[in-house]
Amino acid sequence: MPPVIEAKGIVFAYPGRPPVLDGADLALRAGERLCLVGPNGAGKSTLLQILVGLLMPTAGRVAAFGRERRVEADFHEVRRRAGYVFQDPDDQLFCPTVAEDVAFGPLNLGRSRREAAEIVAATLDRLRLAHLADRVTHKLSGGEKRLVTLAAVLAMEPDVLLLDEPTNALDEETWDRLVEILKGLPQAMIVVSHDPHFRRAIGTRGLRLAGGRLTDLDERSRTDLRTGGHRADPVETMDGEG
Repeated sequence: MPPVIEAKGIVFAYPGRPPVLDGADLALRAGERLCLVGPNGAGKSTLLQILVGLLMPTAGRVAAFGRERRVEADFHEVRRRAGYVFQDPDDQLFCPTVAEDVAFGPLNLGRSRREAAEIVAATLDRLRLAHLADRVTHKLSGGEKRLVTLAAVLAMEPDVLLLDEPTNALDEETWDRLVEILKGLPQAMIVVSHDPHFRRAIGTRGLRLAGGRLTDLDERSRTDLRTGGHRADPVETMDGEG
């Protein structure tokens, strides 16, 4: 079976700077939870944005859902089918209430208001967030905002999830809840995270981004990803990425 999303030979540089990506290759297959690690500034978030067409590489190719994607119009379908959870929830939540934020995506995809309301109720109930439905979004805690952002993305019924540092600023209870939610989802996902405990808890495979290229993690790190882990486990591998 071909990859759900694939990038080959990706090169990208911001104006006036050397390439942050210089021949990066990545393939995500159905059912995988692929973790990306690497130093700050290595290009992990940049790569996620390239995969959904928010940035365009200067060289290389992106294929998603069975088709090569070259120009902006090609990525419209990709952004409908790949749910991107940004690093900062405030970049993604902008409606007055939680229910309105979660309804925004389905309405934008052409659902009726009744259908959107049903999707909102089902999604919030599934994530055990129904008590937040009428809350003012900007008054939520950081952890609540992060879970609501995930709910807003899942309400669009994506085939793939792209998660950028999803555990930032989470308390232990919300961290555990996020792990439980993600491990229960059927979607393939790419997860950028500096948190080694989180990667071991959810990841099935890992890649390291450094020097503009992606390489498989060493065998010990892959074993950690497969066997899982708990937040209290000692850090054995894959830490120190910055």
